[in-house]
This record gives sequence, structure tokens and C-alpha cells, in this order.
Amino acid sequence: MHAGKVDLEERDYGKSPLNENELRQIIGDDPITDFLNTRTALYRERNMKAQPPSKDEAITLMLRDQNLLWRPILVKGRKKVVGSNEKEIKELL
Repeated sequence: MHAGKVDLEERDYGKSPLNENELRQIIGDDPITDFLNTRTALYRERNMKAQPPSKDEAITLMLRDQNLLWRPILVKGRKKVVGSNEKEIKELL
């Protein structure tokens, strides 16, 4: 995919789910709460706002329900933007 002067590799993880290694690589040392989709039923059912899961537990849940992983995630080198914050996306690109 080509957008302006930036080459992008796009993956729809709703159609092509991420595996455990990919999730761990994307999340890295960042707080797991940055990657939890607060709009999902699972997030609300488990009251993750008040009691966030451990990173391992969250990854296990994300493997079962990819919707728990916030979208989009843009990665450029070591920098990441999670969610659709237009300002952060422009700064990344």
C-alpha cells in the first residue's frame, strides 16, 4: 500500500489474526492497558478498567478475541501509535 511518500504494510487482524509471538512483539514493554479496546463487551464484562489483566492474561484473551486489541496499531521502527489519534499518526509517518 502506498500513501503519499510512505510505504505501508497493512494487515487486517480481524481477517488475519495475530499469533502470540506477534502480539508480544507489538506490545513489547508498553503497558497492556494501552492496547485494550475499551469498547468491547469483554472489556466491560471483566471490568478491565478497574482491574486490568496481566500482560499474559490479556494476550491470552486477545488470542481468543482479536477485538480486544485496540485498532489501528501503527509501527515504525521502535515507535508505535495505538488507536486513531490523527496527530500522533502524522508525527509517526
